[in-house]
Amino acid sequence: MKLTTDLFDQTRRLTETQITWILRHGNHAIQRLGGVGEVRIKVINDAEMASAHEEFAGVTGTTDVLTFDMADLEEHPRPTRPTVGEVGSDSVRNKYVLDTDILICIDEADRQATPHGYPLERELLLYVVHGILHCVGFDDHDEAEFVAMHAMEDTLLAVIGVGPVFHRPRIGD
Repeated sequence: MKLTTDLFDQTRRLTETQITWILRHGNHAIQRLGGVGEVRIKVINDAEMASAHEEFAGVTGTTDVLTFDMADLEEHPRPTRPTVGEVGSDSVRNKYVLDTDILICIDEADRQATPHGYPLERELLLYVVHGILHCVGFDDHDEAEFVAMHAMEDTLLAVIGVGPVFHRPRIGD
């Protein structure tokens, strides 16, 4: 099975260069995690994200990313989630069959990227990686899991040559 990743920019605010960059680095990150299958990414604005957040999570207001894991877990059970050491090596012991829809919010990405002094596409890539990590067994709903998930994000982004995004210091810090 191979990996297919599509990105649709509903906002039409991203350039082709930015879209290509996100897809190239997103694919590399997914492959480092052992991901195969299909990943569909949709870039939306605050209004669309707030609507989806309310509809699917019951939470008012916008957010950065929503992930919809559509994989048939009976047919493709999830193996143990990958470790930091595995994504840093040349082989991941497990394969994760993905059938995933990810909504990422360009407005929230802009609010985060600007004060940190890095390009918008880096923040959007972080959201893609975050969504995929949910599909391979990570969660961020308690403090320990939050720390583990965001450490994995930054490790994975460093391994693929982008560098940390989540814990990257702000300009002037």
